[in-house]
Amino acid sequence: MIGSAAHGTGRIRAAELFQPVPAGSMKSGPDRRAVPSFPGFPAASCPMPTDPLAATEYLKSVHHLRDLPPDCGREVAIAGRSNAGKSSAINAICRRRSLARTSRTPGRTQQLVYFRVAEDRYLVDLPGYGYAKVPEALRAHWRVLIDRYLQSRQALAGLVLVMDARHPLREFDRHMLEYAQARALPCLVLLTKADKLGHGQQQQVLRQVRAELGEAAVVLPFSAVSSLGVEAARTQLWQLLEGTAAP
Repeated sequence: MIGSAAHGTGRIRAAELFQPVPAGSMKSGPDRRAVPSFPGFPAASCPMPTDPLAATEYLKSVHHLRDLPPDCGREVAIAGRSNAGKSSAINAICRRRSLARTSRTPGRTQQLVYFRVAEDRYLVDLPGYGYAKVPEALRAHWRVLIDRYLQSRQALAGLVLVMDARHPLREFDRHMLEYAQARALPCLVLLTKADKLGHGQQQQVLRQVRAELGEAAVVLPFSAVSSLGVEAARTQLWQLLEGTAAP
């Protein structure tokens, strides 16, 4: 089972990526403060730039592992179901309206899409789970590509997991969290589309997800429409890219 990978070899087979993970199998813990830092990160030696992601630009799309950039520097992968608002979140955090392609049709991201943030700093947009209507052979190729990338990429320094706040912690979300745990990757969870919930509902979902995940992830409410959580997410993402806690 994927749930045991973190305690064994750390390997997760591609075929297991979409198998059920029991609810409550993640590490639990107390609720956390509104904008926490990632555990174990050293304090930054200088303040975070005013707009650290403003220069983010498209670099390349990768269909095969052999096409990946050199395995150095720091990369943060961004994952989420195909209808969770992943592209909108990327655009809002980077202050770029069309950096990541958005569409009314879920599943438009069909490769590993690399964005260059700064020298040796990258965001990697993973194909959304659910995918577009494509042949099964291509979907199988994506599963293996994602699996091998997450298992072996040495430059991978963190994971941002985008979840619809109305439907958090679905099977795919739990599997991505298990990947992060297996490799001891810090994880940022964005509960997107929070504007579609009332304030009380937002807080209830936030408490529930934070209580279930505990130290496994930093969890933030997020809305690309209302800008809720955008600044906090930008700070957290910069921490992941730099490996330091915000001063």
